[in-house]
Amino acid sequence: MPKRKDVNSILVIGSGPIIIGQAAEFDYAGTQACIALREEGYKVILVNSNPATIMTDTEIADVVYIEPLTLEFVARIIRKERPDAILPTLGGQTGLNMAVELAKAGVLEECGVEILGTKLEAINQAEDRELFRSLMNELGQPVPDSDIIYNLEEAYTFLERVGYPVIVRPAFTMGGTGGGICSNEKELIEIVTSGIKNSPVGQCLLEKSIAGFKEIEYEVMRDSNDNAIVVCNMENFDPVGVHTGDSIVVAPSQTLSDREYQLLRNASLKIIRALKIEGGCNVQLALDPDSFNYYVIEVNPRVSRSSALASKATGYPIAKLAAKIAVGLTLDEMLNPVTGKTYACFEPALDYVVTKIPRWPFDKFESANRTLGTQMKATGEVMAIGRTFEESLLKAIRSLEADVIHLSLSNQIEINDELLEKRIRKAGDERLFYLAEAIRRGISIETLHNWSKIDLFFLHKLERLIAFEQVIAEKKFDLETTKSAKQKGFSDKVIADLWNVEEQAVYEWRLENRLIPVFKMVDTCAAEFESETPYFYCTYEEENESIVTERKSVIVLGSGPIRIGQGIEFDYATVHSVKAIKEAGYEAIIVNNNPETVSTDFSISDKLYFEPLTIEDVMNIINLENPIGAVVQFGGQTAINLASKLVDRGVKILGTSLEDLDRAEDRDKFEHALSNLQIPLPKGSTAKSVQEAALIAAEIGYPVLVRPSYVLGGRAWRLSIRKKNFCII
Repeated sequence: MPKRKDVNSILVIGSGPIIIGQAAEFDYAGTQACIALREEGYKVILVNSNPATIMTDTEIADVVYIEPLTLEFVARIIRKERPDAILPTLGGQTGLNMAVELAKAGVLEECGVEILGTKLEAINQAEDRELFRSLMNELGQPVPDSDIIYNLEEAYTFLERVGYPVIVRPAFTMGGTGGGICSNEKELIEIVTSGIKNSPVGQCLLEKSIAGFKEIEYEVMRDSNDNAIVVCNMENFDPVGVHTGDSIVVAPSQTLSDREYQLLRNASLKIIRALKIEGGCNVQLALDPDSFNYYVIEVNPRVSRSSALASKATGYPIAKLAAKIAVGLTLDEMLNPVTGKTYACFEPALDYVVTKIPRWPFDKFESANRTLGTQMKATGEVMAIGRTFEESLLKAIRSLEADVIHLSLSNQIEINDELLEKRIRKAGDERLFYLAEAIRRGISIETLHNWSKIDLFFLHKLERLIAFEQVIAEKKFDLETTKSAKQKGFSDKVIADLWNVEEQAVYEWRLENRLIPVFKMVDTCAAEFESETPYFYCTYEEENESIVTERKSVIVLGSGPIRIGQGIEFDYATVHSVKAIKEAGYEAIIVNNNPETVSTDFSISDKLYFEPLTIEDVMNIINLENPIGAVVQFGGQTAINLASKLVDRGVKILGTSLEDLDRAEDRDKFEHALSNLQIPLPKGSTAKSVQEAALIAAEIGYPVLVRPSYVLGGRAWRLSIRKKNFCII
């Protein structure tokens, strides 16, 4: 079907400010949509309220409105611009709810504006819990025993029938906002009240808990001709009961038999066709690990955080193609931008394993409740690619920038077995590391499975990794053992700790013995066809697929996962720096590990490396590419903190020098610089121990502000009002 000729101008609705449950993935989706629609010759009008995104840059759309995403303001824009259509499904829950609001208020009908892509009826059918349950019953798709409630009295009636525990799922909310699992009356009152308050329609679905089932996701695409494909299937490491945004996720699924995979695949395609979704859609299912019984949990009739993950995991640009589907193009007539040869109706094939780990804000808010449930708490996520689950898992761990580089936490020795069991039974942000500690203490994986309901496959993989630590420790500087360790994802730092040597010694020994990685291409087709995609990941195999050109190149370090204090403003800066580098005639190479961002779209840079932002992983790329230098000042604190290590290994820092970076970041040097410039500053001094800090505080008088060097967003700052409250972190 050719693209629509009766539509000339399209309003794209953004997702507003970054909030938990709705982050940079919608900046990525919305930006792709705007670019795709302009490629097809449409006038694009954008409304969004977030100044930190690349989406609100004047180059992305023909007209940009930075305005509140409220009915009043969006209606005013529609009446002024008179777009022929709106595209709301790439702006997260905000965009979706705005479309519903505009339709209900009569604004779309008044101005003759059509909703492109997934129609309003389909949105309502997927988001309204009662309509969705009715549709699933019509299709013969199993859903958990459930009821729609609008008040507490109706909740009690449902409880009399099914008993505790129950899951509360509010309608038309994002990231499970207001929902949760209720195990007693106190939790029921609190969560149902919150759910009804947070739902724009005051509606919640109460369902019998199926916590402990496997949670599987299918990212699917459909066009107006009813062509439908599965872009990616993903398996949650954590069982049902943890929001998928808070769960470790692996693609493709690791534990499904072919029968189970096809069963859930067919269900997902049947559902997207029944809903008449046009574009991308995420289907979440729960599978009984002891039978072939499954339940449909929910459907997102729009792109989501899972869509961004699926796009980067496969290389298949979901948002871009969803925007083109919205204007009438079909999967069988659009070329796959990755291969440039196959069509978009070809389902991607993966010859690697992807692991996603969420990034939580608990390093910033240490006293917050760290338990995880059906309401998302993660601010962002990291993604890693490897040839095995083990390799991708360990790469993802060291991508987190959460003071962990391996399957261990610094304080685990202090935790007794009783507390360890509690932390494993109740999901939290550190459960992966507690599982590893339990294995080290000799607790069987069968016991851990009973406590956590995590599949034995994953626990067995953890057990093998931990057992291999002892092998590495016993075979110091053994080439075959070290090669096996690198193939499993062990970093130089972890190997160095096991050998009781410096990381630099391991790095130099590896180079001397030619134990160096190669880079493989992400091409959507498992190397079946030639690919045009400059998108790579590192692994320890034989054939290198990243060909170094003769052009002078510049490495730009990204900012890693979204967290409080370091958001998409650095992605915005990274994208602009790459554009400037390309305009200057250099080859621009991005290194980043955040699947939500525009900077990790393979079409932005000349080359993209999806890798952890550690000195080892960055040096692997630099040793191959031999750039004229690296740019660190656009990647936030993440990139800045790598600068001195890069210089130590002979890498030139472009832009602000290391000395000047250090003078700004080091509190002592910064104070000296201000003094030399005769700029007034608060009285203070630099301490390198608690004792020193206490003496300084006594001298200058309380209250004092404790400000660490080289931190992001004021992390670990403390205001101490009196001596007994004094602390330094």
